[in-house]
Amino acid sequence: QVQLVESGGGLVQPGGSLRLSCAASGIGFSAFIMGWYRQAPGKQRELVATIASGGTATYADSVKGRFTISRDNAKKMVHLQMNSLKSEDTAVYYCKADHSYSNFDSWGQGTQVTVSS
Repeated sequence: QVQLVESGGGLVQPGGSLRLSCAASGIGFSAFIMGWYRQAPGKQRELVATIASGGTATYADSVKGRFTISRDNAKKMVHLQMNSLKSEDTAVYYCKADHSYSNFDSWGQGTQVTVSS
């Protein structure tokens, strides 16, 4: 059974930092592209960042230079370091696993990030 469990969300002031983590189980982790997505109230879910097994990362323009995605294949973990947070980063952040060679994917339950003074 595939399970993705996010952690690390919370309330932070503008300009602050948070580190999100996603622990994966039940999958051959190295065969999956891992990603972080977010959904703000009243908006569609959007891509934040992805990282392939070898470490190649992509980012949404809105977070480039502020967020860093990383993964530890041995521990089956993916992280999102978020710096210089803005109020518009407020959203529920979801971890996603996309199989590299099939249409299989899986989502975590999400973790709330609120940026507010």
